[in-house]
Amino acid sequence: MAATLSLTHYGPAQLDSERKTLLDVYEDVYADRLNDPFFSTDRYWQRLEGYASRDGFAFVVGTIDTEPIGYALGYTLPAGSGWWNELKSDAKEKDLIEDGRRTFALTEIMVSESRRRRGYARQLHDQLLADRDEERATLLVLPENAAAQAAYASWGWRKLGEIKPFDDSPTYDAMLLTLK
Repeated sequence: MAATLSLTHYGPAQLDSERKTLLDVYEDVYADRLNDPFFSTDRYWQRLEGYASRDGFAFVVGTIDTEPIGYALGYTLPAGSGWWNELKSDAKEKDLIEDGRRTFALTEIMVSESRRRRGYARQLHDQLLADRDEERATLLVLPENAAAQAAYASWGWRKLGEIKPFDDSPTYDAMLLTLK
């Protein structure tokens, strides 16, 4: 039986105070990739600071007792966002236009290795996306991450195409979920 997960919602003002929690979970989840410059802890923190500077930034941390076991975070894509610039897809142009209110980018969802396969990721996902004003959400997932791919599909996400968001990043599957 899964332990009860406590969920706490945060905004950009709490990013620095929650730094240790966020990085501890990140380093657990990405332990085998931390030597890759793209996945290094410093580079990850730089991305988080960038996300936190965006409108609509929010994150949810899950704890069991007092132990942080995971989190989900994201922000609203700004008008004219370059998010879709490198998308390889037959998507219609109108589906790729961002107006600063249309799409929430779920940029991270992770659960510590020892706490996986218990429904915690879904709880973090649902809490973060609850009551969002955007009409849809997007996320990027590694194609070889079969467990995450299956989970997202069962939660209603659909693949839009492939995307390489940074020159030194892997290629990801870009997914969409209708919120409203």
